[in-house]
Amino acid sequence: MLWSHEPGGRRDPSGGRGDQRKEHYNFSISDRLCFAILYSRPKSSSNVHYFSIDNELEYENFYADFGPLNLAMVYRYCCKINKKLKSITMMRKKIIHFTGPDQRKQANAAFLVGCYMVIYLGKTPEEAYRILMFGDTSYIPFRDAAYGSCNFYITLLDCFYAVKKAMQYGFLNFNSFNLDEYEYYEKAENGDLNWIIPDRFLAFCGPHSRTRLESGYHQHSPEAYIPYFKNHNVTTIIRLNKRMYDAKRFTNAGFDHYDLFFADGSTPTDAIVKEFLDICENAEGAIAVHCKAGLGRTGTLIACYIMKHYRMTATEAIAWVRICRPGSVIGPQQQFLMMKQASLWMEGDYFRQKLKGQENGKHRAAVSKLLLAVDDISINGVENQDKQEHELYSDDDEINVVTQGDRLRALKSRRQSKTNAIPLTCSLAVLTSALCSVVIWWIVCDYILPILLFCLDGLRTQ
Repeated sequence: MLWSHEPGGRRDPSGGRGDQRKEHYNFSISDRLCFAILYSRPKSSSNVHYFSIDNELEYENFYADFGPLNLAMVYRYCCKINKKLKSITMMRKKIIHFTGPDQRKQANAAFLVGCYMVIYLGKTPEEAYRILMFGDTSYIPFRDAAYGSCNFYITLLDCFYAVKKAMQYGFLNFNSFNLDEYEYYEKAENGDLNWIIPDRFLAFCGPHSRTRLESGYHQHSPEAYIPYFKNHNVTTIIRLNKRMYDAKRFTNAGFDHYDLFFADGSTPTDAIVKEFLDICENAEGAIAVHCKAGLGRTGTLIACYIMKHYRMTATEAIAWVRICRPGSVIGPQQQFLMMKQASLWMEGDYFRQKLKGQENGKHRAAVSKLLLAVDDISINGVENQDKQEHELYSDDDEINVVTQGDRLRALKSRRQSKTNAIPLTCSLAVLTSALCSVVIWWIVCDYILPILLFCLDGLRTQ
């Protein structure tokens, strides 16, 4: 249920402008767990514990994007809630997660609460969404990481459906989630990579000819990724951007390598989508996909696979890819996935029929005929045209061109470098404090203490 009230004696937050904003609590999450949107900071009491994550779990934006929060933050939040609910000191307390007046933080807080309901309380996406939307409550939808205006959004309900389906298909399992590895490799200086589907799809930042820091972002050579790929059964690398390294550096190490170039910020042809899906469906191990930043083109093609094989909607696929790797799927790529949804679902249905037919040993000819028809529909007569695009490019082609991928990668590197500088500052402060303590102690021992002893000795002799 929803309780709304204006605290006694508190002035209208609109300053008399008639903004009618009210503090309201959602108590229907569980018997002890509640969610609140508050316009003044509350105080905990003997029977109520308030907490907020607004300044603890924060989305690191590229431009005007603000969420949803990533998978590591969902994990941290769920652990926090479970710890509070199991705490002996809070056994008799209501636990209220509150958020403030910032609408972007409200949306992210609601996202975390909804994920907890779906993952741990067994709520359906609709039930979780209905609880959060009770009364006149509303939340602003999430947008992409592109610079400028946006005309495509994903909602909380899209996110909840994505999380639910990820659980159903087995690629969301917090019992085996490695938080340390996720947070380590998500950082630009450590490779900037994220698993979209564990043991199957890895999205990562495009390698360069050599490891270096240039123009504000980290560049890594193929050799920097090879040990991690070997340890995680990655067998196939798919490159979507122009050539920035020699593919032989991967193939000589035993990997399969494919080039499916299309322009940064654009959408793939149907022939590229088909070839990508064919490669992935025939790969034995995990597949590592990259473009320049590993966000737009990479997220788009992985979303195509998810839509075909897991029957997610376009918005659910976008939501899941962004939860795993924030900033993925940008601009017109969102509308492209919406347009591809029906055909990818149909192709997926035929693919599963083919597998079923092979298992049963029946109707193989009919299924093959259907699959041939799907191939003809998906290619749309552009296969030969697309093959002409599959050529290698040299580093020189992009020396003087700053693309969307360059900008996004630079933003991510600078943002994380700034974050990483905070612990260094803290360390310096601690070191300075320790040195000051040593100096003070030295002054006391060498100067003040002898004087005090001399005075005490003089008093004794009198």
